[in-house]
Amino acid sequence: MTIPSWPSELPKPTRNGYQAQRGDPRLPKNRSTGPKGWRRRWTAVSKPVSLSVQLGRSQKAVFDKFYDEDTKDGTLFFWMPDPVTDGWPLLTSDGSPMLMSDGTPLLMAALWLCKWGEATPVERIVGTEFTISFSVEVMP
Repeated sequence: MTIPSWPSELPKPTRNGYQAQRGDPRLPKNRSTGPKGWRRRWTAVSKPVSLSVQLGRSQKAVFDKFYDEDTKDGTLFFWMPDPVTDGWPLLTSDGSPMLMSDGTPLLMAALWLCKWGEATPVERIVGTEFTISFSVEVMP
């Protein structure tokens, strides 16, 4: 079985809807005295990320199909372009973009292996567009 990929017809998530948090591998140590301590519970942890996308009507249909059918109502893992890295130009040490021989900027590529977060996607209508907010867990 292949892992579904985020549809290319959908735009990158919006900047104002992005919020990432570190996964927490800690487990409290049981101590009867002294300061609270921690020990590592897992060696690898997922990273929770909140995202939102603004979609037109046809894009909303693509998102709905992806969630409902491709990821089986949010129960399957999927590949998603990393919105912080994917598609951004590589920069030189002075901050200018690295270029290919034809002058085209050299772009970074990064994919996340994700599962949907605990809450299901939430949609709002804003003007003639849909804003869909959702969370994912990015696998280590």
